[in-house]
This record gives sequence, structure tokens and C-alpha cells, in this order.
Amino acid sequence: MKIHIEDLTFSCIIGILDFERKDKQEIIINVTIDYEFKDDFINYAELAEFIKFTMINEKFLLIEDALRNLSIQLKNKFSKINTLHLKITKPSILPDCMVSVSDTVYFNS
Repeated sequence: MKIHIEDLTFSCIIGILDFERKDKQEIIINVTIDYEFKDDFINYAELAEFIKFTMINEKFLLIEDALRNLSIQLKNKFSKINTLHLKITKPSILPDCMVSVSDTVYFNS
């Protein structure tokens, strides 16, 4: 099975620039999770809330650090995850484009 959470949008502290450390900015998260569905499932509402909670509370410096940390925390919380693809987008950091960083983690390889 695959879970897709698309365009999860909220504001948090993320970045290394001075203004990014004091002012929340909008981010967009897209996630795809592969897992083996048998008798139980991964609750996508709980998954989305966990992502928001983690990002808001951790106040990451780099998107890369957020991706790495969030991947580990998601696997710890939702052990059924086999493959995780995360993309974090900063839609307003540059005036003429949206910037994203993504990563795919294969837990059962």
C-alpha cells in the first residue's frame, strides 16, 4: 500500500538566515509511504499531525537536517513503513521560484 500526503502546508521556524530564525515561514510537505497492509493500517491523519508537530517543535536549521530527522522519527513512530519519500518546499524564500529538497529512504533493503 502507499499513503500520499500532498501539499501539507503550515508555518514553522526553519532556515539558517537571521530572519528565518525569528519569523515563521510557510512550508509545504509532500510524503509518500510504502507499507505492507495486513490487518492494521497507518493512520494518515495521525501521520500528518505528527509531521506538523515535529517540524513546528524542532525548529530545524537546514531542510536536509529536517528530512533526516523526520525520516527517523516517522520510522520510529510508524514501524510498518518500508519506504519513505519526503519533500519539503519553501514556497516564498526566493522571489521567483519555490525551493524544495527531497529524499527517499528505504528501510527494508
